[in-house]
Amino acid sequence: MYLTETVNTGFFFLAPWLVFAPVIGLLFNLIFGKRLSETMIGTVASLASGASFIVSVLLAWSVAANHGEVLRWQLAEWIHVGTLNLDWTFRVDSLSTTMMLVVSGVGTLIHIYAIGYMHEDVRFKGDLGRFRRFFVFLNLFIAAMMILVSGDSYLMLFVGWEGVGLCSFLLIGFWYEMDTLARPSSANSDAAKKAFVVNRIGDFGFMIAGFIMFWVFGSFQFDAVFGKVHEVEHGVITAITLFMLIGVAGKSAQIPLYVWLPDAMAGPTPVSALIHAATMVTAGVYLIARSAPLYSAVHDAQYIVAMTGAVTALFAATIAVGQYDIKRVLAYSTISQLGFMVAAVGMGAYVAGMFHLVTHAFFKALLFLSAGSVILGLERGHHHAAHAHHEEKSKKSGKRKEVRHASHDSHTSTVHEEAHDEHGEAFDPGDMRNMGGLRKTMPITFWLYMIGTLALAGIFPFAGFWSKDEILLDAAKVYPLVYWLLTIAAFFTAFYMGRQIWMVFFGEARHEASAHAEESPRVMTVPLMILAVLSVLGGALNLPSVHRLTHWLEHTIELVEHEVHVAPWLEISWGGLNPYVAVISTILALLAIWLSWLIYGRNPLNAGQIDPLKRSLGLIFTGMENKWAVDEIYHAIIVTPFVKISQFLADVIDWRFWHDWFHEKVIAGTYNWLSNIALDKYFDQRGIDAIANGLATVTQGLSAIMRKVQNGFVRSYALSVLLGVVLIVGYLILK
Repeated sequence: MYLTETVNTGFFFLAPWLVFAPVIGLLFNLIFGKRLSETMIGTVASLASGASFIVSVLLAWSVAANHGEVLRWQLAEWIHVGTLNLDWTFRVDSLSTTMMLVVSGVGTLIHIYAIGYMHEDVRFKGDLGRFRRFFVFLNLFIAAMMILVSGDSYLMLFVGWEGVGLCSFLLIGFWYEMDTLARPSSANSDAAKKAFVVNRIGDFGFMIAGFIMFWVFGSFQFDAVFGKVHEVEHGVITAITLFMLIGVAGKSAQIPLYVWLPDAMAGPTPVSALIHAATMVTAGVYLIARSAPLYSAVHDAQYIVAMTGAVTALFAATIAVGQYDIKRVLAYSTISQLGFMVAAVGMGAYVAGMFHLVTHAFFKALLFLSAGSVILGLERGHHHAAHAHHEEKSKKSGKRKEVRHASHDSHTSTVHEEAHDEHGEAFDPGDMRNMGGLRKTMPITFWLYMIGTLALAGIFPFAGFWSKDEILLDAAKVYPLVYWLLTIAAFFTAFYMGRQIWMVFFGEARHEASAHAEESPRVMTVPLMILAVLSVLGGALNLPSVHRLTHWLEHTIELVEHEVHVAPWLEISWGGLNPYVAVISTILALLAIWLSWLIYGRNPLNAGQIDPLKRSLGLIFTGMENKWAVDEIYHAIIVTPFVKISQFLADVIDWRFWHDWFHEKVIAGTYNWLSNIALDKYFDQRGIDAIANGLATVTQGLSAIMRKVQNGFVRSYALSVLLGVVLIVGYLILK
């Protein structure tokens, strides 16, 4: 009976297990991990994340069974102060369950992939003990993200918001004492600190929005806030939404706070996939979608958000064209695609933004994890090439040297030597200039990477085509400028992904490591295959005429219809798909891929050859290659002055003024003067000592007088008695 009732009403009581499952997983590995094998550690962490996915599926089913009704599950009382009553309550609706499924589903695949990746990475870096720590952090990341997407209030959301910020810091700086090439360096820890500081700047904006929100609405609970939106002046709502945009810019890497995300490549590749595809960077998009009633009430704020996303999308896409690191290209691609999402939710196309968030999670996770497969393949190839080179040298010299085999369990003592090529230069397995010809040596990774590339480029019928074109259509109807910015960004996207394909997989190997590269194990390629299937079929979530995701999210987000006059060609629709927008974007994408073939595919790069685009574009390509010097500009106008001000405050104000002058001279000097001069010399010596000495002198004088009376002669004492009797008798006679 109870089971039947549960099936009919739903499993919303399982909501806390979204967080409990990964927390139990990380605690198990933390306590017992030292006694477990790497496979067991990875399995426990993956099962914990997988349990969250199963709970997410059951919760999504529960929402559907209750016809989209919002379900809540209170775990405990939390903050009850004055009129503020907030409980730790999980919110289960169509929007939150969509995020739960993406985070836990893609996150679980990344966990499984990481078992194979980290098995090799900890050996390349020479620290096997960190395998367990990595999966503890990974489970913590999933738990924090689940708090973020399941909270029933902005304050609970903010707890998860800060949690993913902490986890990103821990995972980006995972190899904090070395760089990605296993050389002693602070580069990774610097990247982690950069991400942490930039996100705190964005979080400050979010906090200001929260303070205003509580001042106006008296609550942080979503329904309590949204129910009073129309009772508050538009200026106040505008302030809340724009301050919230600062938080979104930090977390979802939008201009001007995007600079941390490319440096997040310092973390192991599974971290890059988790941050860029399924968790942290999507939090800002989710925040705007969740705050739809606030943004829909102020069109000025919507336009600002949409333009921020569109400009970011185009700006980041241009930078990706000039990068050589395989993961850095994908990092700027993520910033660009996040711009698409932010532009969509900014202009009120919340479903389109969420649709692209979901499909992007599929193909961007696929691309990042495939890039990790490429990097490990080159590391294995370089490892074997190095051993072959050593054996050849030994044969030539006539001395047989003991060469260790390429077993991953036995080469930790030589990884630092093998990180350099025969010329003594550091070998970078992530540099696309060291690649080429990998479609022959890593065919599985090649085809999977191709699927991700076509999905990202928006080629029919892959998932990215449907979600990207839905955003472009909404932009063309509402904000034409946003449409053209995004269209140009889409062109650049197809171009830099085509450039990457030609440089990485085609032509001849430009390095020995590329020629000897090996395919990754199945524990890594199977999750990639699942993501590839999702990247192909993911568009079915919201196909024209079906709009399954639209109907699903309608239960939570009230769709906004803009009253605008559009061109007649935009009103043509095939079940919600405009043929003109679709054809224009597809032609531009194919044109961009063709141009990339003309430049990089028809005449593949040779080893040491300068990028042909650099010769033709000159300073423009140099600007792209150097990321338009944004980091340098920030360093010049923000970091350097801040450091100098800090040094001035520390050296001049704190040390010289406060310590040397105020503390040593004013405080210590005044104290010394009071104690040595005023209190010691005058008050103590001339005051207290003089009184004590005076009493001593008086006592001494009296003693001298009294000593004469007590002289020891009987006659003197008899005379004294006689005089005393005479005085007494005389007194009595006279009285």
